[in-house]
Amino acid sequence: MHKVLVFTDIHILPEGEKIIGLDPFERFTQGLAHATARHPDAERIVLCGDLAHNAAPAEYARLKQALAGCPLPVDLMLGNHDRRAPFLADFPQVPVTEAGFVQHFQDIGDYRLILLDTLNEAADDTHSGHLCAHRLDWLDHALATAGERRIVVFTHHPPMITGFSGMDWIGLHNRAELIERLVAHGGVVQIVSGHIHRTIQGAAGGIPVSIFKSPCHQMPMALGFQDPSLSIDEPGAYGILLLTGDGVIVHTEDFTLPDQKPELYG
Repeated sequence: MHKVLVFTDIHILPEGEKIIGLDPFERFTQGLAHATARHPDAERIVLCGDLAHNAAPAEYARLKQALAGCPLPVDLMLGNHDRRAPFLADFPQVPVTEAGFVQHFQDIGDYRLILLDTLNEAADDTHSGHLCAHRLDWLDHALATAGERRIVVFTHHPPMITGFSGMDWIGLHNRAELIERLVAHGGVVQIVSGHIHRTIQGAAGGIPVSIFKSPCHQMPMALGFQDPSLSIDEPGAYGILLLTGDGVIVHTEDFTLPDQKPELYG
């Protein structure tokens, strides 16, 4: 069994700034400490986009500070709040494609993790996602070279409608093209996404989809509401993927709840 930890929608801000009274840097470092202390056997951590809130150099510098000393390898992805140039200025070691997109894959045992770049810097609505022909062609290659490995695909923007109308409006606009490729390959067993700031389970093209909450602020349960900017102070969380011989097992951990000691009953 292989274990992968997932954080998404971190939204780092400059020192002293907060979102609905919450400090994203403080919440992320708290979650990271919680995750690495309780899951030291994890093989890596995936940060699934929206690393910074305004894509400012000072925010990426603080993210770099937060990750300094992390005992596990960290894979970085981009979301709609990110921008490639300032991100890569602070993280030049992150793999990019020939066209400059932040995409790569990582093999772990009998699994291949494919991390996609759904950021659309030219979006008229400023926050929706898109996978251009270059990124989809790169995905085809990553799928074709996976051999017999099971494949887990990571996207910031989910490839399905979630029922949160405002967030779906700024979702992945060409999700049908993505799902067509994933289904055609046949080896994709799980999709992992962020963007919505809620824990959601679903499917796209018959492939299971898991969406994780933010370590900071969450989307309230306002199904059908048109405003994508609503936020609420609910427990911060991270995801835990167990890659087993039987398939992928998905857990979430709310790390800001009070510590409780387990007790036997019966």
